[in-house]
Amino acid sequence: MFNLPVNTEVNRALPKKAIFTKFGLKAAQRDLFDRDISRLVISHEITSRTVPALASGDISAIFVVTALLKRKDYDHHNIELLTKLIPQKMVMALLLEDQVQFAIFHEKLFYTSWQSASEAILPLNGLNLDAAWQNLVTTIGDITIQEGNSLTEQIAVDEQQEKLQKQLEALKKRLNKEKQFNIQREIYAEIKRLKSQLNK
Repeated sequence: MFNLPVNTEVNRALPKKAIFTKFGLKAAQRDLFDRDISRLVISHEITSRTVPALASGDISAIFVVTALLKRKDYDHHNIELLTKLIPQKMVMALLLEDQVQFAIFHEKLFYTSWQSASEAILPLNGLNLDAAWQNLVTTIGDITIQEGNSLTEQIAVDEQQEKLQKQLEALKKRLNKEKQFNIQREIYAEIKRLKSQLNK
C-alpha cells in the first residue's frame, strides 16, 4: 500500500476507546472524533529493521496511521489532535472509499490534496530515517527548502510569506474601496513596503 515495502506492513488496530481513555478526552472531543473517524489502523512501521536501507538517526521509527473517515468534510482539529497526542513521527493516511489524503505534522499540520488511494505513493528517500522524514514533510507539505535553511526554518519563512501575502490582499481590497486620496497614498506606500519583503 502507498508503494511502501511489504516488510513495513503491520495493520495493527489502534482502538479509539484506548486513545480516549489514555489521553482523557472530554465527551465533546470524543463525539467530534466519532463523527469523523470510524477506525484507526497502524498500517506501516518504517524502521531500519523493516527498511534496512534506512539507518536510524535522531528518528528511530516513522508510522503510517490509516484513518477510515466517515465524511470528506471532516474537522481538521481531530487530525491535529491525534498527531499531537501520539508522541511518534507519523503520516496520517485519511481514507474515504477509494480516495486518500495524507497529513503530516512538523511545526504545523500539512495536507496533500485528495487522490486515488490505489495510485497514491509515500516516497521513502534518503540515507536515514531523519532524511526520509524530512522528505515526507516536504513532499506532503509541498515545501521547497531554500539553500541555507533547515526544514523548520523554511516552514517559518513560508508562514511569514503567507502572512504577508494575506496582508497585501487585504490592503489591495481596501485600496480599491478607499475614496480619499491621502489615505490611498498611505495604503499604497504600505503595499509597496510589504511587496519589498515578499520572497526575500
